[in-house]
Amino acid sequence: MAILTKDEAFALLKKVLSYSKADECEVNLNGTNTSNVRYARNAVSTSGTVNQTSLVVSSAFGKKLGIATINEYDDASLEKVVRRAEELAQLAPENPEFVPFLGPQTYNESHTFSQATAALTPALRAQSVEKSLKVAKDSKLVSAGYLEDTVGFAAMMNSKGLFAYNTATNVNFSVTMRTEDGKGSGYSTKGYNDVTKLDTQKATQIAADKGIKSATARAIEPGKYTVILEPTAGAVLLENIFFGLDARQADEGRSFLSKTGGKTKLGEKLVDERVNIYSDPLNPELPTSPWTGDGRRQEKVSWIEKGVVKNLTYSRYWAEKQGVKAIPAPDGVIMDGGTKSIEELIKETKKGILVTRLWYIRPVDPQTLLLTGLTRDGTFYIENGEIKYPIKNLRFNESPVIMLNNLEELGKVERTVSGESFAHYLIPPMKIRDFTFSSLSDAV
Repeated sequence: MAILTKDEAFALLKKVLSYSKADECEVNLNGTNTSNVRYARNAVSTSGTVNQTSLVVSSAFGKKLGIATINEYDDASLEKVVRRAEELAQLAPENPEFVPFLGPQTYNESHTFSQATAALTPALRAQSVEKSLKVAKDSKLVSAGYLEDTVGFAAMMNSKGLFAYNTATNVNFSVTMRTEDGKGSGYSTKGYNDVTKLDTQKATQIAADKGIKSATARAIEPGKYTVILEPTAGAVLLENIFFGLDARQADEGRSFLSKTGGKTKLGEKLVDERVNIYSDPLNPELPTSPWTGDGRRQEKVSWIEKGVVKNLTYSRYWAEKQGVKAIPAPDGVIMDGGTKSIEELIKETKKGILVTRLWYIRPVDPQTLLLTGLTRDGTFYIENGEIKYPIKNLRFNESPVIMLNNLEELGKVERTVSGESFAHYLIPPMKIRDFTFSSLSDAV
């Protein structure tokens, strides 16, 4: 199935609802066309396109809910999936947390679609990858990379009169550059809605420079160091805060935002007062869908303002139970920064470590958000405002909450892609004091 227009999606969803005999019915329709080029050892290894769609029917009788999914769209199949959802609902026990579907909503105009990205051809993908491979070959490095672009649509309609539709595009690029002896490694990743903002040559050159410079790494003693976290490194730590803003977890004592006695840290100062974290679906550099999967409107929300927790996310059930507004989780998160580049942050650092990337992040203590993981793909020792030499990778044990209380300075905000969740963020590089490294790692 091709990417459906708004009118086509409306007509299809209306037809599906016409088959419903349930008290309430809601239908979600999604489709994506995803194309990619993968390369390794300085040569393209695979390329291809995957087109997929799914239609999900949710039927409710009172508080009994049944859900069925299909990817066939002839009339008989559409009626069949509705009947199946209704059968499952009748067999299901009552769900005490069921809330009725939403009625009609008003949404902001979406800015998630780029015609340039949607119009990408195999030839244009090949040209982008060719630029990356040229950097590798000119630098006598061994590259491995991945370029992926997606155009998709999402639509939903229910028996209460709600209808929502959105189209979106994305392009993601990542590349690792290693020296031929395997001793040096550099990495770079970029992601945008609009492919015209992607420069694969520039991104690859960044990875190449780090790969070359990291080849003669020295071991240093683990301990507490001032670090400069590039946005790609900072993202995998910060998203543990972003993903942990759920009110129910906090209320039930299962979160770093919980307090004894069933209270939470909502309204309290959590981190340094220079930290401002928010989401805005209309941000031109990080546009996201104007509505959520359950049909709620996405709005600009301040999550942490001047270090104080201002809002938490609420499911509709938990918001109703607590008597508050149901605030959905954001699709993209933004953190305010400063005016300085990474180079300027380095220049002002007497002693410290520049971290390109963190990976293999695992929780140690969810109540404090203590995490562990490793540096990789270019870690460098800073002395008297200069990068002196590359260092061997280190295991860290740190909490992003503690980290944001040890904040020294924030740099310029840039869009980055998390290597753990593949989510997109707008965050700055961060200069942090007393970042804890617990042991050395021989990995490159």
